[in-house]
Amino acid sequence: MSYTPYTGNSPKYLVVGSKGWIGGMLADMLESQGKNVTRSLVRIEDRSGLLAEIDKVKPTHILNTAGVTGRPNVDWCESNKQATIRSNVIGTLNLIDIAFLNNIHITNFATGCIYQYDDAHPMGSGKGFKEEDEANFDGSYYSKTKAMVEEIAGEYPNLLNLRLRMPVSDELHPRNFVTKISKYERVVDIPNSNTLLFDLLPASILMSTANLVGVYNFTNPGAISHNEVLTLFKKYVRPEFEWKNFTLEEQSKVIKAGRSNCELDTTKLVKALNELGVDVPEVHVAYENCFKRMAKGEGLKSKDQF
Repeated sequence: MSYTPYTGNSPKYLVVGSKGWIGGMLADMLESQGKNVTRSLVRIEDRSGLLAEIDKVKPTHILNTAGVTGRPNVDWCESNKQATIRSNVIGTLNLIDIAFLNNIHITNFATGCIYQYDDAHPMGSGKGFKEEDEANFDGSYYSKTKAMVEEIAGEYPNLLNLRLRMPVSDELHPRNFVTKISKYERVVDIPNSNTLLFDLLPASILMSTANLVGVYNFTNPGAISHNEVLTLFKKYVRPEFEWKNFTLEEQSKVIKAGRSNCELDTTKLVKALNELGVDVPEVHVAYENCFKRMAKGEGLKSKDQF
């Protein structure tokens, strides 16, 4: 069976996972742009429910932000492996397969937390992992399931797979990476690639509408350390804020699952977005802009009550 992308002038979007943080903002953004959008209320492992919804809505594009990351963090997945499989593996592949069978483009919001620094990609070298590099991090069950799905899902020609990392919005939502590290008693100080949603969430809609397919590292260019993030947070948002560091070895004693630390290469993403008329700011610049907006109460926000 082949896939033929939609090329008409009236795209219809179905957002799966619209009750979640990113999915809700994505649906809000589509509505604010005047797009024809439906918020799915069906769980991604419910094949019959999804088939019925797609038959009713008849979307041309599906955007999937559903899945489990665990509450309060990925440690949850270590003790709930079957539930993690049901959502992150069975559910995600189920939805992608249904989209393919119905000739629908699907954008899957995935993760870049499938790598860790190694000899070929040393920390601080600026040499990031590319889309075609094999995953080398399975220190958490969450990351393990995500890497597994990405490899299998690559067989589907209708799929755009976006690898987010440590997503950040312009408010201190509980799911915001900045909120999380600002509440930790201690943080490690390691450079990582981050996804600033103000810059990249609108870009995901453009990429979906343009029917781009394949895997993209979906982060701002460059890498930024936790200390650099919190220094900017202190400068622009909370002058009284203080924090302490600890080592990876010390961190490992208080978490169940390991944490991915890596830089992703964004050459492919930057090229694609430039062709769509979008410039993506480097991560330090993006954070500075983010915290300026946050201090003013402006920018990209969720409608969640928290």
